[in-house]
Amino acid sequence: MTTVDDRPLIGHEQGRIHDHNPAADHPERPVGFGRLQRKEDPRFIRGQGNYLDDIVLPGMLHGAILRAPVAHARIVSIDTSEALARPGVRAVITGKDLEPLNLAWIPTLSYDVQSVLVTDKVRFQGQEVAFVIADDRYAARDALESIYVEYDILPPVIDARKALDADAPLVRDDLEGRTDNHIVDWECGDAGATDAAFAKADVVVKQEIVYPRVHPAPMETCGAIADFNAVTGDLTLYETSQAPHAHRTVIAMVAGLPEHKIHVISPDIGGGFGNKVGIYPGYVLAIVGSIVSGKPVKWMEDRSENLMSTSFARDYIMQGEIAATKDGRLLGLRADVLADHGAFNGTAQPTKYPAGFFNLFPGSYTWEGVYGKVTSVYTNKAPGGVAYACSFRVTEAAYFVERMIDRLAIELDMDPAELRLKNFIAPEQFPYDNKAGFEYDSGQYEKTMRHAMGLIGYDELRQEQADKRARGELMGIGISFFTEGVGAGPRKHMDILGLGMNDGAELRIHPTGKAVVRISVQSQGQAHETTFAQIVAEEIGIPPEDIEVVHGITDQTPFGLGTYGSRSTPVSGGAVALVTRKVRDKARLIAAAMLETRPEDLEWEKGRWFVKGDPTAGKTIQEIALAAHGTMELPEGVDGNLDAEVTYDPPNLTYPYGAYFCVTDIDKGTGKVTVRRFLAVDDCGTRINPMVIEGQVHGGLADGVGMALMEIIEFDEDGNCLGGSFMDYLIPTSMEVPDWETGFTVTESPHHPIGAKGIGESATVGSPAAIVNSVIDALRPLGVTAIDMPCTPARVWEAMQGNARPPI
Repeated sequence: MTTVDDRPLIGHEQGRIHDHNPAADHPERPVGFGRLQRKEDPRFIRGQGNYLDDIVLPGMLHGAILRAPVAHARIVSIDTSEALARPGVRAVITGKDLEPLNLAWIPTLSYDVQSVLVTDKVRFQGQEVAFVIADDRYAARDALESIYVEYDILPPVIDARKALDADAPLVRDDLEGRTDNHIVDWECGDAGATDAAFAKADVVVKQEIVYPRVHPAPMETCGAIADFNAVTGDLTLYETSQAPHAHRTVIAMVAGLPEHKIHVISPDIGGGFGNKVGIYPGYVLAIVGSIVSGKPVKWMEDRSENLMSTSFARDYIMQGEIAATKDGRLLGLRADVLADHGAFNGTAQPTKYPAGFFNLFPGSYTWEGVYGKVTSVYTNKAPGGVAYACSFRVTEAAYFVERMIDRLAIELDMDPAELRLKNFIAPEQFPYDNKAGFEYDSGQYEKTMRHAMGLIGYDELRQEQADKRARGELMGIGISFFTEGVGAGPRKHMDILGLGMNDGAELRIHPTGKAVVRISVQSQGQAHETTFAQIVAEEIGIPPEDIEVVHGITDQTPFGLGTYGSRSTPVSGGAVALVTRKVRDKARLIAAAMLETRPEDLEWEKGRWFVKGDPTAGKTIQEIALAAHGTMELPEGVDGNLDAEVTYDPPNLTYPYGAYFCVTDIDKGTGKVTVRRFLAVDDCGTRINPMVIEGQVHGGLADGVGMALMEIIEFDEDGNCLGGSFMDYLIPTSMEVPDWETGFTVTESPHHPIGAKGIGESATVGSPAAIVNSVIDALRPLGVTAIDMPCTPARVWEAMQGNARPPI
């Protein structure tokens, strides 16, 4: 366990990121970890990216989906005759057509089932009713207007609070024995210890905290191109998929095709954020369309379809109770959560954890007892609950505890930074078993917090706030300190649909010393082609520009569960480090033969093996690669070439953490919130590329501003989605975000091969609570102690008038 204070890191200075070229210090050695320009960028900035909608296959047809205009209704009849008669239309498929093919229903990621096309009744607005195949996308979409569906409208259940009422409409009457909308109850922690902790508390605070339904809203919507060859039985499927290998396995299960005959290709993906983990009906319909028509079929949704029908996130109603002593020592924490999973339980989370990693709701603090309960229910809304930049419900957990900590600080009239510092888990307590069942790997929380306070100028900010309050101005300072669990495996605990969460890596060094590394995770903008090349470079000494990273093609990459929950570096990055070391060990045997010495007499320095005591007698990795493919007699047991493959099953999750500070100003006349400053100090363990980390953090912080201040998917009482376009579902632009301030500390993960913890989702986990806490802090002179996201001007203005919902 080390921090930046204990050792220098390539490309770093203590606690700050700065421009530095590590190759300048050692020009004869290749760059490993450090600020390397992204290898992907040349093709993207030249418009040469290859996105799904860029792909055109010979003879390709186009598909379009008819979606239900209502949230709950029985299908009385569907008339497709007029649509079939339209010019350019090749076929119209309904749910009744799929039933003989056993393709009417598909498994979700949570062992539920979801209809591909409605066969009995509509269960949410936007649900798939029919599929048109036509010569072009315009003919296909125009034909949708000629399909006539008779609906028998049913009352919907939209409010999760009412879903379990005795008279609530039954959403899933297709499930045998189903009599209510309950899905599952799940609990963690120790109820008895928590009761005992509350019994001796001086202060107990209750609060309802709502994390509304939000959407990943990726730049590129979801789509697929299916090309089935009836002669060979091969299916080539181009998809916007974050998990191509998992998709291939599930498609084999659903379609009954041999898995080795399915070839999934995920090209460049314009953002995923969890939205492209699951298998949507449109993917299956493209496959059916290709089988029916004998031609390749492309399906590409529009923005409204994406917002209305693909996987959402959050939608948690959380009742919290926190107990403490009068001097601010934390004692107990309770969470009672109601989770709205929509019409089908499609939550992307490990089977063992039906509420995701809400086990992290104790946060970064010591407690005498915690107890959490989560109840999930069906409603007439679009299904899902994706790992949207949140590592399986970690965002909800972090938001819950950080809002509760601030609520307690208000009750105690204590500085929120002081309250956190008083209760952090100490460095010597790691590895630390939190009270809800997870083991944190490493952390120096107080050090990171104090570093952030110094960078933001916390004492000066509080003085500035006091001066402004004296003038009647509304300025808030919000804090969030989060611990995130990422990197799902290990496989004994983590799976989706029975598929264990481990990842493979393959490395091959060619005779000329160039290398190819093949990985099982899929990039959606995280710079995998750069950072994974840097891991290989750091471990074996080949320059990153000489290393190609292959991903997204199931025929060319090892099996793995894909990219979500910040799995890339913690799992696949570990696999890449281990496979590189395996190749390096093989190179040692070959180098020993070349130098006519014993392997144990060789010493490694980056890029070469040399004889101990005689640095001039050595062989570079490039020389060894050429010899491995040559005519020299290799040592016994060495089979030639310089390559290896591994499967990495991580022993535990990794636990990045961070201290975030937000400064807001509120206009007293309109309630408009302006984020003036935001500092994010992250500890993600070993830092591979500071520039890439900055990009990940900046994007996540913008995401947090959106969720905290403007993003929400709402429904009216009839189940109509009110966020079906970017006119209604607002996302932040450069005008709504400040110039981000970043810092870091480094506390390595003791079990990860390179000590890395992951960074991809941290900013989205930590930022919403910091922003909302800042808004409430600004409104404290007006007596406001709670407000729900999003903190729109209307909601803030209402709170300023004394109409905000009071604490329970």
